[in-house]
Amino acid sequence: MAKIKIKTKTKTLLILLTIFSISTLITAKKNHGFSRILSPAKLGLKREKLSHLHFYFHDIVSGKNATAVRVAEAPMTKTSLTGFGAVVMIDDPLTMKPQLSSKPVGRAQGIYASASQTDVGLLMVLNFAFTEGKYNGSTLSVLGRNTVFSDVREMPIVGGSGLFRFARGYAHAHTHTLDFKTGDAVVEYNVYVFHY
Repeated sequence: MAKIKIKTKTKTLLILLTIFSISTLITAKKNHGFSRILSPAKLGLKREKLSHLHFYFHDIVSGKNATAVRVAEAPMTKTSLTGFGAVVMIDDPLTMKPQLSSKPVGRAQGIYASASQTDVGLLMVLNFAFTEGKYNGSTLSVLGRNTVFSDVREMPIVGGSGLFRFARGYAHAHTHTLDFKTGDAVVEYNVYVFHY
């Protein structure tokens, strides 16, 4: 008789666990909760491609129409050989050629800050906001280290918007000209980015 009660309890427990498991699966499919897995095709994403963009970045710190403005500094910034602690807000023009008068393709908007006490190393946090051609209205986001006096600097592309949604890649920066008297610079950028 005890064996029958144990078998009955075991069967009942198994039935209840099965019902609970099935109801949990049904509920999970209906309620997405915090996250869910999606197919890229459901978002209209087609095949991923690699694009190369080439443009010039004009960092203008002098004159009445400056596009880069210091917004903060540490007490030691003025005595630091690297400008450590300086924070600069930018809205720099991007052009097709090194001349500022050449065709504009967008703006570099964001912040750079002197983040090194041993060399001129900037933390770059900015968006390339494009205004030309098929990329008009699209952006690429940069977050990385820029050692200004290195010949070529590599910074990661960490995302984007518009046609650059889900972007990832890197940017190579090379100083084209630097005016030591004014601090104004023109930097050539070659950007390689995967996107849909």
